[in-house]
Amino acid sequence: MSAITPPVVILDRSQLADNIGSVARVMANFGLSELRLVNPRDGWPQERAWATASGADWVLEGIKVFDTVADAIADLNVVFATTARPRETRQPVRTPRESARILYDETASGLKCGLLFGGERAGLETGDIALCAGITTIPIDPRHQSLNLAQAVAINAYEWRTLILDAPPPSFREAEPPASNALLMGMYEHLEAELDNGGFFHPPEKKRSMSQNLRVMLGRASFTEQEVATFRGVIHALSKGRGRVLAKMAAKATAEAKKED
Repeated sequence: MSAITPPVVILDRSQLADNIGSVARVMANFGLSELRLVNPRDGWPQERAWATASGADWVLEGIKVFDTVADAIADLNVVFATTARPRETRQPVRTPRESARILYDETASGLKCGLLFGGERAGLETGDIALCAGITTIPIDPRHQSLNLAQAVAINAYEWRTLILDAPPPSFREAEPPASNALLMGMYEHLEAELDNGGFFHPPEKKRSMSQNLRVMLGRASFTEQEVATFRGVIHALSKGRGRVLAKMAAKATAEAKKED
């Protein structure tokens, strides 16, 4: 079991140093060590975090800071967004226990995985959730849904830890592993650029929601690296073919204009 790398914890736009320190503390409690911050409100490092970490200094000292969620998860293969289920996306929704089992199997097969958490007030934006492979929702009582950031991380980290201690045999991977998020982002942006050139995003004000829907649909397919390369080849071929058609149309129009002259 020592070869299994625990999931990375990513905090998006965290606000308070105390909360970052508390998250580091519970991560250390349950054997998680890699913490990434996306655009923390007060920057990093923050001295108060060390006070609330209660000695989990190695987690804080290893923190990496990123400008965007896409950058923070670029090298990861499987990331779950820990949030309430958004109405805007159709993605698999699982409990922390179900997600932990999947993450265990994926990490046991050599993949890099992560759990994404939103800021204390605003939570996660739909566009960032769309970059993830699924949603993890904590089944709390609807009469009191107030759950702080460290508690949310602790529940997910606990479920991970129970799997490590029970040491179940990991599921055998029969297929190729999914591509990294960096490759997926490149594919999404390539497709969206060509669709934009082709006038697909109409009206323009719906471009953002249409892009998110496309990313969610494609994300559910769990593309491998080879499949990403193939799909990008398809996009290139279609765009190149469109260019040839437009060139022929332009040549025809020029020829007709010369005849009229």
